[in-house]
Amino acid sequence: MKKSSKRRLESFGRTISLISTTVIVFIVLSILYFVTSKGISTFVTDGISLGDFLTKSIWNPGTVAKDGTPLVGALPMIAGSFLVTLISAALATPFAVAAALFMTEISPKSGKKILQPVIELLVGIPSVVYGFIGLTVVVPLVRSLFGGTGFGILSSTLVLFVMILPTVTSMSVDALNAVPRHYREASLAMGGTRWQTIYKVVLRAATPGLLTAVVFGMARAFGEALAVQMVIGNATLMPTSLVTPASTLTSILTMSMGNTVMGTLENNVLWSLATILLLMALFFNILTRYIGKKGAVKK
Repeated sequence: MKKSSKRRLESFGRTISLISTTVIVFIVLSILYFVTSKGISTFVTDGISLGDFLTKSIWNPGTVAKDGTPLVGALPMIAGSFLVTLISAALATPFAVAAALFMTEISPKSGKKILQPVIELLVGIPSVVYGFIGLTVVVPLVRSLFGGTGFGILSSTLVLFVMILPTVTSMSVDALNAVPRHYREASLAMGGTRWQTIYKVVLRAATPGLLTAVVFGMARAFGEALAVQMVIGNATLMPTSLVTPASTLTSILTMSMGNTVMGTLENNVLWSLATILLLMALFFNILTRYIGKKGAVKK
């Protein structure tokens, strides 16, 4: 008894799939181990206190304080990253949901003809182009309206708002399209208007998918580096207002990683910042899966 050609082909396909999956898992685990091991060197090898690293606001790894401890307070970068992420997501969400409703509920045909090409265009624009536009348009505009240098949280927020808008919009469209049609028909049959159906039925049924879209947008904003670096000012100071220069985890990493020597304190603290970014990425993924499970329809 010999295996048929289709059986052998199926076995070959399973083997290739298993090998590919194993390689991917190995690469992911290797990245996690490498970044984490480098990140904890700041606290294990260099003896920096984790509490001081997360709560102190002075960042100057090349110098030490009066008590001899290095000045490696990462709080300004952490605060800047969260401020930029939260504000840009708060701005993008209403526009994205409104655009998705227009494309799916109000005017599906003309909405897709108008907005779909715009969304695809925004997705395809490189980050450096967004940063250059922010540097030449947004920063001077903020400077003329609010004073100061124009660099800061506000400029970064406006740039990230445009960058994450297509992501949140496209995922919101998918979430709204996933709402069963009979939900709408039942609401209209009971005398509900179209706006009542949209607000009280469609949006509520699509809430888990919309929250997932927002979380994905926040993950994109939190990890963005080049565009933010060009407009935020890159000052390692605690943000005192939206129009003063600040910094994020990614902006400091992109500026400093190539200027340090591997194994030194200056390099280890940058790996610690990268570890924070990695943990936040894992948090966003876990949160997305949790929201998806909560919103899944139980059969």
